[in-house]
Amino acid sequence: MSTPDIPLIDISVWRTGGDTRREILARQLDEAMRTSGFFLVRGHGIDPRLLADIRAEAKRFFALPAEVKQEYRTPVGGRGWIANGDEANSFYGVASDPTKADLKETLTFGREHATGNPELDSEWFIPNVWPTQTPELKNLTARFTSQIFDLYLDLARILAVALGLPEDYFVRRVSDSPYTFNINRYPAMTELDQPLDGQYRVGPHTDWGFLTILDRQPGYGGLQVQTLDGDWADAPFVPGALTVNIADMLARWTGDRWRSTRHRVLPPPPEAPTEELISLIMFMEADMDQRVSPFDPPIGGGVRYDPILAADYFKQRAAAATV
Repeated sequence: MSTPDIPLIDISVWRTGGDTRREILARQLDEAMRTSGFFLVRGHGIDPRLLADIRAEAKRFFALPAEVKQEYRTPVGGRGWIANGDEANSFYGVASDPTKADLKETLTFGREHATGNPELDSEWFIPNVWPTQTPELKNLTARFTSQIFDLYLDLARILAVALGLPEDYFVRRVSDSPYTFNINRYPAMTELDQPLDGQYRVGPHTDWGFLTILDRQPGYGGLQVQTLDGDWADAPFVPGALTVNIADMLARWTGDRWRSTRHRVLPPPPEAPTEELISLIMFMEADMDQRVSPFDPPIGGGVRYDPILAADYFKQRAAAATV
């Protein structure tokens, strides 16, 4: 089995380093994006206590009776609570199996922003639904998502340089983008029926948009990445580091020079029947009115895709994942 190239980068090198160190970092990411599509980021400055506080508040919500959580229920792409059984991730182009829905429940929120375009704003920046039972969650989320968005813009700059583009190329095309912040709870085996064969906490899939930024907890039922030869490998875990992967829209944009890699979260393991994990996931997008056309070689990888509006692509993917 090949080992995926998932490097650990220090974002402070980009933020404070000179041109030479920045270019070395960009080249390192270019190579990883060609092979695994994943990397780890440290030096981001996000306080681990903030992450712990978000998890604690989210756990209070998830522990509420089902009839209380039902008040906040929303479909995939909405704002609120996605119940266990409501989402079934699968590789794009492969029909999801609703009988093997993901073994998770989710609190999902979005960016509170105004682009100045009323049509865009009414569709893509819908109001968040904040549970009244966990009043601290709103402020905690605002602090976290603001810091992640700053990190996102820095990563967009690095990736532009890695392609030989002007540093602000992607920043000018993602600054008015929505994002989705998911707090995923993966229940313990003791709370669930026996998983079906081929059922996962999150089924094998690729992400939809530009970048995904993940703070995860280690566990037996953890994240795996598909290697170039089709096998599966455990994603490395470094305490304090965020996991980042490129998603389908960015791969499409680069004409598949960069790889949007299939990944999955393993089902709850029999050897750890009480293992419960909570992941904090930021799905970062492009501006919804951005038309994405693959770069020509040598910047692009040479695979041609029809131009597509980011909004249309996002809607297709959300519909495919909804049970």
